Amino acid sequence: MGLTFEIAEGGFLDIDVKIIGPDGKVIYQGDQESSGKYTFAAHVDGVYTYCFGNQKSSMTPKVVMFNMDIGENPKPVENTSDGKNSDSHHNKIDDMIKELSTSLWGVKNEQEYMQVRDRNHRAISESTNTRVVMWAFFEAMVLVCMTIGQIFYLKRFFEVRRVV
Repeated sequence: MGLTFEIAEGGFLDIDVKIIGPDGKVIYQGDQESSGKYTFAAHVDGVYTYCFGNQKSSMTPKVVMFNMDIGENPKPVENTSDGKNSDSHHNKIDDMIKELSTSLWGVKNEQEYMQVRDRNHRAISESTNTRVVMWAFFEAMVLVCMTIGQIFYLKRFFEVRRVV
């Protein structure tokens, strides 16, 4: 069994994670994590609980993207002496289909993960771009003010004062 999670948005992108087995024992516990991947073997049949908490972390609402992966029990390798057996051929095709399905599921999970990462990085890039534009406007205003100040200063410097 496995759990992959990523905080998509909210707060400092941190959350508390706990995995509890059917016997009530804590299998995994992590505090203030922003993403993670945890895989374990389910030795006991029953319901496993994945718990995401926001008490210890920053108390802002968060969007959590997670995937649960439930693998199959490993099958013992069967040795067949006849390689041309129809059942053996179908078993190989079934195994290949299951392997392809597992690979496709992994690609889907990675694609979802990349979409979340893209959303996070896009938000960071847009925030940085906004700050750069605001700083450029601030610098332009300072430059205009300095130019006007220098013009008035130089006009006063070159004025001829007459004393009567």
